[in-house]
Amino acid sequence: MNQFILLAQAGDNPIASVAKTFGVDWPHLISQIISFVIVCIFLYLFAYKRVLAMLEERRQRITEGLANAEKIKAELARTEAQRQETLVQANTQANKLIEEARAAAARVQEQETQKAIATAEQIIARAREAAAQDHARMLAELKREVGRLVVQTTATVTGKILTPEDQRRIAEETVRQVAA
Repeated sequence: MNQFILLAQAGDNPIASVAKTFGVDWPHLISQIISFVIVCIFLYLFAYKRVLAMLEERRQRITEGLANAEKIKAELARTEAQRQETLVQANTQANKLIEEARAAAARVQEQETQKAIATAEQIIARAREAAAQDHARMLAELKREVGRLVVQTTATVTGKILTPEDQRRIAEETVRQVAA
């Protein structure tokens, strides 16, 4: 180090004249350069390597995050496609169920209509049967009444008392004539 000082103090040296012009103090400059080099070495060993390692770790995390984002996008697209497919299937199945329900309702309506028609036909048949029975009963009553009136009229006109045999015969003749 003393050699640098001696060189600097030599008078004809152009470096020494420039250094003297700018007011360079060689012992202080050399000690500052040595201190700067020591600080740079410590910073490189203890701070710069750690900062570089941390930056590398962050870069890897960012790369992983981007890769995960791509995976998530792909998974989201796949899930959306599955959701759409499920919705389409659900709509198709719902339409099928609605059609089946409509067909079942039409069948039930047809069955109920057939039951109602059958019931109405039974009611009409019973009403006709009842009307026919009433008609037959009324006709029988009418025949008996007409026969009774004919027998009574005959007994009154002839002035004689008719026997049960005569009454039966006259009633049968009257019934035959009325029926014809």
